Amino acid sequence: MRYIDDDLKDKFILITGGAGFIGSNLAFYFQENHPDAKVVVVDKFRSGETFTNGNLKSFGHFKNLIGFNGEVISGDINDEDLIQNLMENYKFDYIFHEAAISDTTVPEQDLMIKTNVNAYKDLLDIAVLHKANMIYASSAATYGDSDVFKVGFESPNNVYGFSKVMMDNITDEYLKSGVDIDIVGLRYFNVYGGREFFKNKTASTVVQFGHQLLKGDKIKLFEGSDKILRDFIYIEDVVQANIKAMKPKKSGIYNVGTGKARSFQDIADIVSSELGIKEEYEYIKNPYIGQYQFFTQANVSDTKKFLGYEPNFELEDGIREYIPEIKRLFENEVKK
Repeated sequence: MRYIDDDLKDKFILITGGAGFIGSNLAFYFQENHPDAKVVVVDKFRSGETFTNGNLKSFGHFKNLIGFNGEVISGDINDEDLIQNLMENYKFDYIFHEAAISDTTVPEQDLMIKTNVNAYKDLLDIAVLHKANMIYASSAATYGDSDVFKVGFESPNNVYGFSKVMMDNITDEYLKSGVDIDIVGLRYFNVYGGREFFKNKTASTVVQFGHQLLKGDKIKLFEGSDKILRDFIYIEDVVQANIKAMKPKKSGIYNVGTGKARSFQDIADIVSSELGIKEEYEYIKNPYIGQYQFFTQANVSDTKKFLGYEPNFELEDGIREYIPEIKRLFENEVKK
């Protein structure tokens, strides 16, 4: 679906983290709907490097970009030479900044701040220099244990959430300074959908539950999963929010969710029903208590008002649309 009518012919669009989940979906959105745009993808493609928690340092994967016709640059946004190259050798009209350490369990605070906060400021300086509108990934992790999911009620309970609050604070400073560009931060809630598989253990429970069932295993749920409620949003609605943020009525920080909280038990039940496999559950202790949000529900009133955003997918709709891809991934990736 095409979300804006603007002619983007010969417009230069930078997507950082473009081989990751949301970034690659944006890359293909432009290729399919605005083929005359010039899209440049930057990603720190995965290597064997891991954090101390054992998870990969980069989730970027070439398979997310198979069929992409634009320019691809392998690079780390912490690299000053990369920043200099992007600043001097291109003239961007839009920057979609999706690159980040997005694993909320990463304990390396120094690298989290350097990657998520300091590199964002460098990219924002490029946006100002190029007069490029900036659209970037913030997160519902900014709210932490707050029970008010509206900008201004932040209470992060891990360094990832803190880093996103710091990014949003930088945005506020730049907007107050009167910069001549639009800057929009999108606080994603729990995103699921195609091209997330290579996030491995941090991929959504939707795909994880589906593959557990297809392997003949029981679905593993945290104890009390019927009472753990999150706002789960399908990738197509996240893409919609990003595209509409290119021309906002007002710059700022906006929630991207459905406005409805659903349980992890709901996900397990829906996935089981859609796959036609009788559900069997195994309940395990939650090892992330203290770092874990037990309830999230986006207030999207401002997102609707200033971006023209309207969530189109209920949880049942998104999972139903996702099931064929879950089956394909199981046959082509999991069973190998």
